[in-house]
Amino acid sequence: MTGAAAPDLPEALLGILERARRPVVLTGAGMSAECGVPVFRGPGGLWEGIRPEELATPEAFARDPARVWRWYRWRLERVAAARPHAGHTALAALEREEAFDGFTVITQNVDGMHQRAGSRDVIELHGSLVRARCTALCGFETGADGVDPEDFSCPCGKGRLRPGVVWFGESLPARALRRAAEVLAGADLVWVVGTSSVVHPAAALPELAAARGAAVVEVNPEPTPLTARVPFSLRCTASAGITAMTEARRKRRRQSF
Repeated sequence: MTGAAAPDLPEALLGILERARRPVVLTGAGMSAECGVPVFRGPGGLWEGIRPEELATPEAFARDPARVWRWYRWRLERVAAARPHAGHTALAALEREEAFDGFTVITQNVDGMHQRAGSRDVIELHGSLVRARCTALCGFETGADGVDPEDFSCPCGKGRLRPGVVWFGESLPARALRRAAEVLAGADLVWVVGTSSVVHPAAALPELAAARGAAVVEVNPEPTPLTARVPFSLRCTASAGITAMTEARRKRRRQSF
């Protein structure tokens, strides 16, 4: 089933949703696309005639930091104009439930939409669009909207303030990747939502969780390389899949009391 229609949930999945104690949700670009956040690649991905891949590199920033920051300010404006959708708010509500021993969102997105919806335990694998950090790795961080558009100097005097995201050619933050692996090792249910499952190392995380016994549910309008390797795959949008599963879980739990 595609589009925004609610998917049919198999009985086996309903039982897993009801019993889950340590869910983990891994989200990708499809989660934010429903909010109107521009996708990084694909149609409409150009900015001032430039491909994003030409701007999201340390080399591009070294050559022309002003141009790179103009692009990121444009992205910040687009993100600020967007709003979290029903899937984001449903996840935030689930996190507040006392029925879980833990509830973590791991996201490949950099827009902060999960936090805006109210999620608190969010691991950002690719960094954050709303933060800036020093190129000299001095440890200084600040809000991206507060960076001087003409002077990018860090207070440490050794580096420049750059967007706090992971660029092409850079490794994922070690701390975020380590914690993601830790929570997935203890998860009993993993939702993989709106991700193409082709960008590594994030693409390998669901399979590692499955190997440790977690039930993995994919939510994506189209099949991905992960589809054939997990027990449940829902052909629908992120918001439709998340709301269908959360509502079904609540219904089952009410009936069990």
